[in-house]
Amino acid sequence: MFLFDLTYQTPLSQVDDLLPAHIAYLERHYRSGRFLCSGRKVPRTGGVILCRASTPEEAQTILEEDPFYTAGIASYKVTEFLPSKYHAALAPLLENG
Repeated sequence: MFLFDLTYQTPLSQVDDLLPAHIAYLERHYRSGRFLCSGRKVPRTGGVILCRASTPEEAQTILEEDPFYTAGIASYKVTEFLPSKYHAALAPLLENG
C-alpha cells in the first residue's frame, strides 16, 4: 500500500486548468482497483491518494501518469506502508490487494 502526498507547486489557477485531466486519471485507477481513496488537503495546498500497488516501481509508474506530475504542478512524497489494523469493512480491499 502506498500513500501519495501531493503538494502544489503552482498557483491554484494552474491546478484548476489541469483538474479535468487529473480527475480522469483518478477515475481510470479507481476502475482498475489501484486507488482506494483520494481527496484534497485542507487548506487546499495539495492532495492525497491511497494506492494499491505491488512494488515501489509500480507505484512510481502509476504516479508518473498523473497530469499534475507530468506538468510539474505538484511535488510528491510517497510512503509505503503495510496495513496491520483496519475496519472490517475494508478487509476485502486490503487483504487481497
